[in-house]
Amino acid sequence: MGREEQIVEERIKKIHELKKSGINPYPDRFPLHEKKSFSKDIKEKYSKLKEEEKAKTSEVVAGRVMTKRDFGKISFVTLQDLKGTIQLVFQDQAKGSGTPEEALELFKKVDSGDIVGAEGNPMKTKTGEVSLLVKKLYILTKSVLPLPDKHKGLQDEEERLRKRYLDIIMNEDVKEIFIKKQLFWATMRNLLIKKGFLEVETPVLENSAGGAAATPFKTHHNALNLPVYLRISMGELWQKKLLVAGYEKTFEIGRQFRNEGMDAEHLQDYSQMEFYWGYANYEDGMKLVEEMYKEVTKAVLGTLKFERGGYKMDLSKKWEIYDFEKLIKEKTGVDIYKADKKAIEKKLKELKIDYDPKVEKWRLVDLLWKFCRKQLSGPGFLTGQPVELTPLAKRNPADPRKVEQFQVILAGSEVGNGYSELNDPLDQEERFIEQRKLGEKGDSEAMEHDQSFVEALKYGMPPACGFGVSERLFSFLMNRPIRECVAFPLMRPSEETQEKKK
Repeated sequence: MGREEQIVEERIKKIHELKKSGINPYPDRFPLHEKKSFSKDIKEKYSKLKEEEKAKTSEVVAGRVMTKRDFGKISFVTLQDLKGTIQLVFQDQAKGSGTPEEALELFKKVDSGDIVGAEGNPMKTKTGEVSLLVKKLYILTKSVLPLPDKHKGLQDEEERLRKRYLDIIMNEDVKEIFIKKQLFWATMRNLLIKKGFLEVETPVLENSAGGAAATPFKTHHNALNLPVYLRISMGELWQKKLLVAGYEKTFEIGRQFRNEGMDAEHLQDYSQMEFYWGYANYEDGMKLVEEMYKEVTKAVLGTLKFERGGYKMDLSKKWEIYDFEKLIKEKTGVDIYKADKKAIEKKLKELKIDYDPKVEKWRLVDLLWKFCRKQLSGPGFLTGQPVELTPLAKRNPADPRKVEQFQVILAGSEVGNGYSELNDPLDQEERFIEQRKLGEKGDSEAMEHDQSFVEALKYGMPPACGFGVSERLFSFLMNRPIRECVAFPLMRPSEETQEKKK
């Protein structure tokens, strides 16, 4: 019998013993839960008490047993809750004001990994650690499987992400990520609401995949007998229909899906925020976005400075304005409006950049831009993008080859995209037709011709600015791969699971 099997057998034996003695190892509630305090709060409160108050104070905690040390007359448990850890002390009453016999007996049935509740008096041990001298103990959940080794943790990255609940238990910094992530979205949401934006919900299942250049997931709607797509944008075309309807400021935060590659910055399903601001343009959008990024970063990190992949960022610096055409010419020598497809392919080969020879010229230009982007630290905005790469943006009246678009540039990456929305229905229809032609030639990212959206535009949509940012920004602030910033990323089943299915 292996060591883990032996541990499991011993724990199951304890479960049966508890039940025989009339104690439920899986009760439906902690009877003192309304009096419960977090470990961090108990420690802070104790440090502020006067000496005469300390002996009279009683506290209640609940959490998971991380370690257990039994020295006979005195024993210790490290209890972990949401805000940290606190030491529980079990002391034989022969030593004076100790732990009642009932609690001492129950302590013998406790193992690391169990979830327990305790009531007792705060105290300081000889080493100066604020602890809780236990007067009453409650077993709330008996664990059957042992926790990973506290020093080694989970070594395999795939196992760590697949069993993320253990990763969070064993690593306080991982637990903190998802507390900060809630703060990230809450700060963004509250800022927009404060500025008069209405939070809306738009469909996840769509008849056509619109609102972005991306490869969609396709499925089937049985009740309507229709092929449908999981949305690739945060309701861009729907939110613009709401602008047609008369709403002036809308936003949505939700999940979207793109059936594309995975890397440190990309996932197939992820959270995104998009806002649409009637009567404003891309220049107004840049001002709001800079304010938003600074407020969110300060809320999450407590500072505007952070590091990402070797780049040192300071959002308090002046944000640069990068021009798409000028930047590519400066970094590669290619004039994107004069060069033909062959010239761009030649440059891509020189730069050792892989490309698909079947796609049109402007997809290849986009690869040149991505090469240049890696050389930019930011913070800044990219502007002056070609109309061919952004079918939903308004043309720049000063140069109709380009659109009024802005992309946030941080640490060599694009972390947010916005533009003055195209509201000319005739221009929009022409661009959709061009996109359809690209799709027929094999461009999987070409947009579909959404006739219902064009029809809505024909009723009249006010000038507007739209902008979207995904949780990639949050992963930048955490300086971690985006998959590590998702509580439960999609994973291949383990080999053991696959074997069981055979």
